Amino acid sequence: MTIAPNSAPDATTDASSNAWGTLYVVGTPIGNLEDMTFRAVRILQEVDAIAAEDTRHTARLLQHFQITTPQLSYHQHNRTRQTPKILARLTGGQSIAVVTDAGMPGISDPGGDLVAACVAAEIAVVPVPGVSASVTALSVSGLDSDRFAFDGFLPTKNKDRRAALDRLATEQRTTILYEAPHRIRQTLSDLAVACGEARQIAIGRELTKRYEEIWRGSLGEAVALYESRKPQGEFTLTIAAAPPVAAPVLSEEELKVELRRLIAGGLSRSQACRELAQHTQQSRRELYQLDLES
Repeated sequence: MTIAPNSAPDATTDASSNAWGTLYVVGTPIGNLEDMTFRAVRILQEVDAIAAEDTRHTARLLQHFQITTPQLSYHQHNRTRQTPKILARLTGGQSIAVVTDAGMPGISDPGGDLVAACVAAEIAVVPVPGVSASVTALSVSGLDSDRFAFDGFLPTKNKDRRAALDRLATEQRTTILYEAPHRIRQTLSDLAVACGEARQIAIGRELTKRYEEIWRGSLGEAVALYESRKPQGEFTLTIAAAPPVAAPVLSEEELKVELRRLIAGGLSRSQACRELAQHTQQSRRELYQLDLES
């Protein structure tokens, strides 16, 4: 296994000390320009080019910070033809920064494909961390943040969407979703049906922007709220984990039947007891002491 060096202190030093350039994954503000880091500004000033999801959007950011580095377009619809061109520039010694319209590249945007291509080509990839809407929303949700999952946008195709909602219904971790304003009502309704109206949710709207709003309540209340409110802005949904599922209570005879079935399937008695203990309220020792001959 080859490990690409990831210790370049800045774009200038990296480009001059390595035969190949470096791809910098640069986080940008999700709304408030004051969230831009000093390091991000410096890297964008020093690289040879900036690969941007929307060059018009990024141009406003660059103008604000007086960055004159040239841009190149890299988005969902041109990534197939642009990726080899960017790789050629990197292997030619140039350093390039990739940015998305808001937040960290690669999180629900095509920047991840460029990173994967660079990793496969053993080109150094250096993160320049910035704001992420998902973690920002989680931090103020009031929900459990020790274990969480990020699912991006729910699928729009019926079959895939149902499967995703079924998983959410039993997910034992806090889950974070993104949603567009024109789909928020349908998504809240689908979540309420799949997870139950009592499940808690925090809805972050226009995070870090002028009209930022954090709303907290149940899915049933959220559905009612947006029946009478016009959805505006981008949404980040933080959904509480599903309540723990109680282990089934089996009679002694039912436990014996299950143990015999597992042993007949090729497990040793010890392995069968360990397996059954994971799905019932009995300990492994209690199960081992059952008399299977009776």
